[in-house]
Amino acid sequence: MNRTEIEILHERLLLFWNRQDASGMASLFREDGNTIGFDGSQLNGQNAIKTELEKIFAHHKTASYVWKVEEVRFLSDSVALLRAIVGMVLPGKNEINPGTNAIQTLIATFEKGAWKISLFQNTPAQFHGHPELVENMTRELTRLISS
Repeated sequence: MNRTEIEILHERLLLFWNRQDASGMASLFREDGNTIGFDGSQLNGQNAIKTELEKIFAHHKTASYVWKVEEVRFLSDSVALLRAIVGMVLPGKNEINPGTNAIQTLIATFEKGAWKISLFQNTPAQFHGHPELVENMTRELTRLISS
């Protein structure tokens, strides 16, 4: 069990997003994989993920992810959980938009010699009633842009 392989799977997912590569993103999922978007939208299956992402990328330039992996935990020899904090930088900008900060959870399964995403969830991190937590997260992610 190798933590790095799970981190690379997550990194590839976000880099494909940053390049607006729907096919690349979908290829990282199991055929029956699921994703839950920032707005709560759910996509079920590799084909649905690819099709919906193609529509999103065709209509506008999306913001780019900046991320920090917080934890990788192996639930078994063939199941891993990754948690990360993420921010987004709007096209043409150099700073994180705090309104799009999120916590990401990825569950990966190992089958046929490769790790694939079974579930990916992107949950808003607005910390209602605790603006200092939003500021702290934004500051932490901003340091990654600078380095």
